[in-house]
Amino acid sequence: MGERVTIRDVAARAGVSVATVSRVLAGNYPTSAASRAKVQRAAKDLDYVVNAHARALAGAGRKTIAVLMFDVVSSFYAAVAQGVEMEAAQHNRLTLVCSTGGDAGRELALVQMMREQAAEAVVLVGGVIEDDEYRERMAHYAEALAAAGSRLVLCGRPAPAPDVPALVVEYDNGAGAHAITSHLLGAGHRKIAMIGYQPGNTTGEDRVTGYLRALDDHGVPRSDAILHGVGFGQQHGYEAMRDLLDKCDGKPDFTAVFAGDDRVAAAAIRVLAEYGLRVPEDISVVGYNDDPVAADITPGLTTVHIPGEEMGRTAVRLALTGTSRPGQQRHLLGTHIVIRDSVRPNRTP
Repeated sequence: MGERVTIRDVAARAGVSVATVSRVLAGNYPTSAASRAKVQRAAKDLDYVVNAHARALAGAGRKTIAVLMFDVVSSFYAAVAQGVEMEAAQHNRLTLVCSTGGDAGRELALVQMMREQAAEAVVLVGGVIEDDEYRERMAHYAEALAAAGSRLVLCGRPAPAPDVPALVVEYDNGAGAHAITSHLLGAGHRKIAMIGYQPGNTTGEDRVTGYLRALDDHGVPRSDAILHGVGFGQQHGYEAMRDLLDKCDGKPDFTAVFAGDDRVAAAAIRVLAEYGLRVPEDISVVGYNDDPVAADITPGLTTVHIPGEEMGRTAVRLALTGTSRPGQQRHLLGTHIVIRDSVRPNRTP
């Protein structure tokens, strides 16, 4: 492999100065048509590739939007990333997608890297354990990015203090949980088990709050609430459902299950089948997220739709075109129930 072609090689081939080559390639300085043609021909002949890092340092690189999330496997995160990429492309921006695995240290390193790379906005996605350390970290991110001319955007994450210069794009998580629980209560269910959420995680806690508020609104005492949250995802859902059924020897007194996400719901339906319980004939089941699995499993899962793609698009649109007033800006998106076949009226006395 030969040596990398440099801007000096292009200048020598074109018979112009290095400064002229730089101006032509940057495209934001006036140059003569003849010089521009010479430089473009030389760059093509030499197969010259612009050093993107150097251009970014010079302020002439193509702008980028960075999106940092727990993983890129789950449907929710994938939908947000898709929305970010689609909106960024419409604004002629590149998108960088990074996964953190929930590691605060990795997240910090990635935010710092995006700051050094002059990313126009850094979008952080998903629920977290909110504590003083988290709030301090978010304030540091926002202020450091703002100082570098960038923007911190929080998608589905708690907002730091109101004076922190961040853009917050949320969905009404608690309202969705309230609506889906109310749907079960309206079908006559009074003993509803809620499984598959992570205690302390902001996403899970908001859903618990919505669940409990729905019980209150329908006159069901909180002493009848059944909360069993060990985490999101299929494995946690399987463990939680099996644990509840083991405790009652497979004869539950609850008639419905509210799963913290659709993968939890899918696992719960599988466990119920293993115990000879049918959905929805014996137990009604609902989920949250409206992942593709919700429509694919049997029976089709009644669930709460989260506007993940819209969140991603909104985050980018507001970061690039929103007002630059100081402090924090917040934007709330709605959720809605998608009714399928996993709920039936409860006829037990």
